[in-house]
Amino acid sequence: MDISLARQLASFVGALLILVAYAGHQLKWMDSRKATYNILNAVGSAVLAYIAFHPFQVGFVVLEVTWTVISLYVLVRLRKIAD
Repeated sequence: MDISLARQLASFVGALLILVAYAGHQLKWMDSRKATYNILNAVGSAVLAYIAFHPFQVGFVVLEVTWTVISLYVLVRLRKIAD
Protein backbone atom coordinates (compact mmCIF):
# COMPACT_ATOMS: atom_id res chain seq x y z
CA MET A 1 0.00 0.00 0.00
CA ASP A 2 1.47 3.32 -1.09
CA ILE A 3 0.36 6.28 1.02
CA SER A 4 1.04 9.77 -0.31
CA LEU A 5 3.33 12.13 1.53
CA ALA A 6 0.43 14.56 2.11
CA ARG A 7 -1.64 11.82 3.81
CA GLN A 8 1.36 10.78 5.89
CA LEU A 9 1.90 14.38 7.01
CA ALA A 10 -1.79 14.84 7.77
CA SER A 11 -1.89 11.68 9.87
CA PHE A 12 1.26 12.76 11.69
CA VAL A 13 -0.29 16.14 12.51
CA GLY A 14 -3.53 14.50 13.67
CA ALA A 15 -1.67 12.09 15.93
CA LEU A 16 0.55 14.89 17.23
CA LEU A 17 -2.46 17.00 18.23
CA ILE A 18 -3.96 14.10 20.19
CA LEU A 19 -0.62 13.31 21.81
CA VAL A 20 -0.08 16.94 22.82
CA ALA A 21 -3.49 16.93 24.52
CA TYR A 22 -2.77 13.59 26.19
CA ALA A 23 0.68 14.62 27.43
CA GLY A 24 -0.65 18.00 28.55
CA HIS A 25 -3.35 16.32 30.58
CA GLN A 26 -1.07 13.67 32.08
CA LEU A 27 1.58 16.25 33.01
CA LYS A 28 -1.09 18.60 34.46
CA TRP A 29 -0.45 21.30 31.86
CA MET A 30 -4.03 21.01 30.55
CA ASP A 31 -7.41 20.46 32.10
CA SER A 32 -9.55 17.91 30.24
CA ARG A 33 -12.62 20.02 31.04
CA LYS A 34 -11.26 23.01 29.12
CA ALA A 35 -11.74 23.88 25.47
CA THR A 36 -8.07 23.69 24.42
CA TYR A 37 -7.77 20.03 25.37
CA ASN A 38 -10.98 19.08 23.59
CA ILE A 39 -10.21 21.16 20.50
CA LEU A 40 -6.87 19.39 20.10
CA ASN A 41 -8.61 16.02 20.47
CA ALA A 42 -11.46 16.91 18.11
CA VAL A 43 -9.23 18.24 15.34
CA GLY A 44 -6.63 15.51 15.69
CA SER A 45 -9.17 12.70 15.71
CA ALA A 46 -11.15 14.23 12.84
CA VAL A 47 -8.00 14.29 10.69
CA LEU A 48 -7.23 10.68 11.59
CA ALA A 49 -10.85 9.67 10.93
CA TYR A 50 -10.64 11.19 7.46
CA ILE A 51 -7.41 9.29 6.79
CA ALA A 52 -8.97 6.04 8.10
CA PHE A 53 -11.80 6.26 5.54
CA HIS A 54 -9.41 6.00 2.56
CA PRO A 55 -8.72 3.09 2.45
CA PHE A 56 -11.57 2.12 4.74
CA GLN A 57 -10.28 0.66 8.02
CA VAL A 58 -13.31 -0.13 10.17
CA GLY A 59 -11.52 -0.30 13.53
CA PHE A 60 -9.79 3.04 13.05
CA VAL A 61 -12.92 4.66 11.63
CA VAL A 62 -14.95 3.62 14.69
CA LEU A 63 -12.21 4.76 17.08
CA GLU A 64 -11.54 8.13 15.48
CA VAL A 65 -15.15 9.05 14.68
CA THR A 66 -16.17 8.20 18.26
CA TRP A 67 -13.24 10.21 19.63
CA THR A 68 -14.25 13.19 17.47
CA VAL A 69 -17.94 13.01 18.47
CA ILE A 70 -17.14 12.81 22.18
CA SER A 71 -14.72 15.74 21.98
CA LEU A 72 -17.26 17.84 20.08
CA TYR A 73 -19.98 16.91 22.59
CA VAL A 74 -17.79 18.11 25.46
CA LEU A 75 -17.04 21.35 23.60
CA VAL A 76 -20.76 22.00 23.07
CA ARG A 77 -21.45 21.22 26.73
CA LEU A 78 -18.65 23.58 27.82
CA ARG A 79 -20.08 26.33 25.64
CA LYS A 80 -23.55 25.90 27.18
CA ILE A 81 -22.07 26.07 30.68
CA ALA A 82 -20.18 29.27 29.79
CA ASP A 83 -23.33 30.99 28.45
